[in-house]
Amino acid sequence: MAEFKGLIFDCDGVIAETEADGHSVAFNKVFNEENLGIEWDIETYGEKLKIAGGKERMRTIFTTSKLTRNIGDIDEYIKKLHKRKTDIYMELIEQGKLPGRQGVKRLVQEAYQKCIKLAIGSTSNERGVNLLARNVLGEQVYGYFETILAGDIVSRKKPDPEIYLLAAHKLGLKPEECCVVEDTENGLKAAKAAGMKCIVTRSRYSKDEEFSQADLIVNSLGEGSDRVNIDTIASFFQDK
Repeated sequence: MAEFKGLIFDCDGVIAETEADGHSVAFNKVFNEENLGIEWDIETYGEKLKIAGGKERMRTIFTTSKLTRNIGDIDEYIKKLHKRKTDIYMELIEQGKLPGRQGVKRLVQEAYQKCIKLAIGSTSNERGVNLLARNVLGEQVYGYFETILAGDIVSRKKPDPEIYLLAAHKLGLKPEECCVVEDTENGLKAAKAAGMKCIVTRSRYSKDEEFSQADLIVNSLGEGSDRVNIDTIASFFQDK
């Protein structure tokens, strides 16, 4: 069996409950600013989350809605909308409206103290991932990550394993030496396709998804029966 050497975190839903409190709010605000007559309610946004990537989710409003406005080049318009949506999301982070999930900061600190290499692998906007990690974890703990991969750094989104394979490469590790912390079925599939162990910490939108492939499923990384520590993760790598 491989030795546990690397811990890779997803961002949205793992470091903070960003979807309900951040991204969905920002999407709806930009739709309102553009007078598109669209609002994603809780159920609709839950369906959109099955699609990896914000720009990809936005594209569905042009394929499933009857928008009659002349918007010109759809690709350029989506880029414009997504940039504005990202700016709104950043404001929410800076205003402290997206607190960190229980246990994340502690687990990062524990991993660093035990010389486990750390990375973040997300298909979300690069600015948003870095700002969220800084604000939630603090500058010192943010600095423990050897690499933070986000945005369009990969060509294929989860459930494709590309983001996690790249993270392992950047850490100088083999995929089988890494464990991923995820909150979605697509993320779990990506981690497993990369040949990695995976802990699923259920988030508000993902709690009913299918996680049978996970090495461990918890409601948070925090305290009590859900508390996850480095020794817990290391046990996944031991001979059975």
